[in-house]
Amino acid sequence: MNKVTAVVSGVLLTAALAPGLTLAQVDQVTQAAAGKKTFQPEDIFNLEHAGQVEISPNGKHIVYVRTGFDVMKDKSTRSLWLIDLATGKHTPLFADQFSYGNLSWSPDSSRLAFTSNRQGSNQIFVYWLAEQQLAQVTDVRQSPGNLSWSPDGEQIAFIMNQPAPQTDYAKSVTQPKRPDKAEWGPKPLVIERTYYQRDGQGVMPSQYRHVFVVPAEGGTARQLTEGAFDHSGPLAWRGNSQSLILSANRNDAWEYQVNESDLWHLNVQTGEMTQLTSMPGEEFSPVMSPDHSKMAFLHRSNDPEPYHNSKLHVLNWQQQPRTALLQDFDRSVESPQWLSDDAIAFQYSDRGRYKLASVTMNNQRTDYVDDVGGVYISRPYLSGSFSVSAQTGVLAYTQSTSHRPADVATYATRMKKREAKQIHTALNADVLGQRKLGEVKEITYKSSFDGTEIHGWYILPPDYDPAKTYPTMVEIHGGPHLAYGPSFAAEHQRYAAEGYVVFYNNYRGSVSYGKDFALLLDGYYSSERDFADHMSGLDALIEKGIADADNLFIAGGSAGGIATAFAVGLTDRFRAAAATNPVINWVSKTLTADSSIGQITNQFPAMPWEDYEHYWERSPLSLVGNVNTPTLLFSGEQDRRVPMSEIEQFYQALQLRKVDTAMVRVPEASHSVTARPSHMIAKIEHTLAWFKRYRKD
Repeated sequence: MNKVTAVVSGVLLTAALAPGLTLAQVDQVTQAAAGKKTFQPEDIFNLEHAGQVEISPNGKHIVYVRTGFDVMKDKSTRSLWLIDLATGKHTPLFADQFSYGNLSWSPDSSRLAFTSNRQGSNQIFVYWLAEQQLAQVTDVRQSPGNLSWSPDGEQIAFIMNQPAPQTDYAKSVTQPKRPDKAEWGPKPLVIERTYYQRDGQGVMPSQYRHVFVVPAEGGTARQLTEGAFDHSGPLAWRGNSQSLILSANRNDAWEYQVNESDLWHLNVQTGEMTQLTSMPGEEFSPVMSPDHSKMAFLHRSNDPEPYHNSKLHVLNWQQQPRTALLQDFDRSVESPQWLSDDAIAFQYSDRGRYKLASVTMNNQRTDYVDDVGGVYISRPYLSGSFSVSAQTGVLAYTQSTSHRPADVATYATRMKKREAKQIHTALNADVLGQRKLGEVKEITYKSSFDGTEIHGWYILPPDYDPAKTYPTMVEIHGGPHLAYGPSFAAEHQRYAAEGYVVFYNNYRGSVSYGKDFALLLDGYYSSERDFADHMSGLDALIEKGIADADNLFIAGGSAGGIATAFAVGLTDRFRAAAATNPVINWVSKTLTADSSIGQITNQFPAMPWEDYEHYWERSPLSLVGNVNTPTLLFSGEQDRRVPMSEIEQFYQALQLRKVDTAMVRVPEASHSVTARPSHMIAKIEHTLAWFKRYRKD
């Protein structure tokens, strides 16, 4: 039986497929199921979520990537599913052993392009909806992405890496001929590029991202751009199907100019490129209006600071004036898409939630929904996406709640508000509907550092008794210019299931509260400032009679791992700590990580050797002499964003000081250390085991 419909002895069978289904209705049915237990480690393998939700231009169908986990292969699975919006019919297009992504509808809604590894390597395929026929249209050596149909439906543009030619130095190295059957070691790698590594990929071959085009019915892919430059999508076609707009920095020193890119006009026939914009900073995300008379795009400033709001601009092709929209809007505009010839839909984050909104050409903003999210399973990060049918005014998006990862939802902007929203799937009703989950509560409080208001949430253990106090952990998000929200989080629900109150916040530096708030950590990351934000929240929960003041724990990953390691150098209030891939020494980190140039440029006042003291003051290693808290360190051995040598430094220092510590090294894992479901479970269960060792029951 299809998983979507296999719910509570068939009681939910009809409702699960009905248009207009709400998750509240799902919960009402499933709450009646007897014998519920709390959320268990093995439940993680059964979770699914919707992603890459793409509505057809005519508004009749939605196709989306349905992501789950393969317990036998310990990896994600990505299948393609189709929803008929008229009937509510929910069917698989491709649900097999292969992986799918980069979805793109043809302009007439009759065909769907996507990438898949059906032939071993990632290639572009086109599916004819009415005929139910599939064709492979590329045979390329690298993985294509950023697919974009020409307006006439005859071509598909895409971006793909191309190897860079060898430098004179590399070509000049002489090497004796290897004798037949000789077993020599691997050839040395020659590294000459500024950006030579990337987390999740390791040391990369020297290559550049270029634009290609291929006939939509298949054929030879033709390279359109040249040179030692990277070119970025999305790719926007002009109305005559003869030219494209793209984003690139084509200056000779582009690898050092981390906050610069411009929009370029590319002639598809000749390959001629003309620069369209030259604003200080980055211009990106071009998108054409339905009548092709206007182009919207985003812009970020080039100020050397760690956070910038993205601003929305519109270029009128006929009159050539550039209009700035929502310039006083203190939020970052994301993913602009034309809702009509006179209105642009977009996504933005606000107080820990992703919202969908639109703005007209006369600068009038309308908000629609605030529950976009749910595509990040392990922790409650802001996430999610949407797409638009300009013909019908319908928005399709990933929708989530505190008890459910992403489902497929729509909002009809041209209907009455009460009837506009529909939820079309219930992907996790069969799993989470049978589990007692912790209740998510909102909290705001003042930081003891300077009185700044901090916004956060806490999860109560299932069967919470208000007459008791509970062991409480603060779990700190990464970034730091990211944000948590009230979305489902497998890690947090597991902690709650084991009896912890789980507190998490959007401390200073988090996004979704305006630019000034995001910059409150500029020059002070990590420091006593964000430390105060976390401790003040715990004190608020103690004052509420929820948290046990003598049973406190701290955990976090990446920036949250840094904050965790920094915190135990400032206080002994925690019974134990768990830091995942934390920076321990900013000097070694910035000079060994894949993010070196961007981080130094935007986050620090000078090079490490020019202002060593600043780097050292921000480093948890500078406080290691104060640490008495038992500390667990967890990291991927292939992490290039925060190399393994960082936790090795802290581990060795704590060992030398005879502080209880353990180091957990995950083989083959990158900075995305929880990408494999077994690794996500390992992180959670190692943390729980470490905390249990020191927990006061």
